[in-house]
Amino acid sequence: MQTGAQVAIEVLSVDKKFGSFSALSGVSVICEPGKIYGLTGRNGSGKSVLLKCICGFLIPDAGKIRIFGKTKKRGEMLREAGIIIEEPAFLGKKSGIKNLEYLYGIRNRMDRKRLEETMLQVGLDPGERKPVEKYSQGMRQRLAIAQALMEDPQILILDEYLNGLDRQGAKEIRALLLSWKERGKTILLTSHSREDMEILCDQVFEMDGGKLFCRKRE
Repeated sequence: MQTGAQVAIEVLSVDKKFGSFSALSGVSVICEPGKIYGLTGRNGSGKSVLLKCICGFLIPDAGKIRIFGKTKKRGEMLREAGIIIEEPAFLGKKSGIKNLEYLYGIRNRMDRKRLEETMLQVGLDPGERKPVEKYSQGMRQRLAIAQALMEDPQILILDEYLNGLDRQGAKEIRALLLSWKERGKTILLTSHSREDMEILCDQVFEMDGGKLFCRKRE
């Protein structure tokens, strides 16, 4: 197995406790570029906690996390990733494209064409003036996916990214993720959908009681 700079995400013996509750216990995983990795497990098994530690939203109590060979400092936020863990705090009175313009402009020079293309990729009309507060749950989820993709990140971390999408919408987003995999992106996702794991993932891990296990492909 590859290690070091050729690895996108490297989690090494990570522990995380909340009081006496052990949310993560000795978790280790390696994610390589150009592959999709899935996390399964019951609610409370540690999936979201692991993703939040990788992203820097939570600080591990022990262990190390490396991104492209560089060890993340304590509390350092992950900058190389597009992330869906909790729904972004969209501006409800603004349209979808205006929300993306605001978020994109925090770190980038404005590129309206790129944002319009990203919205089209996820099945949204960039010319739609409807405010986000009037979006359906599925439309809000598509906008969240657009927000994760808009900066062309090398890594995607997606926690239950299909929430609110109908079957056709889920099919479209899966096809989009597979195209990103072909571009050499690293994708780590959680999903309760068995179909997701079978269609998308090169490797599936199961979490239970804060521990991570490799699941054999059927």
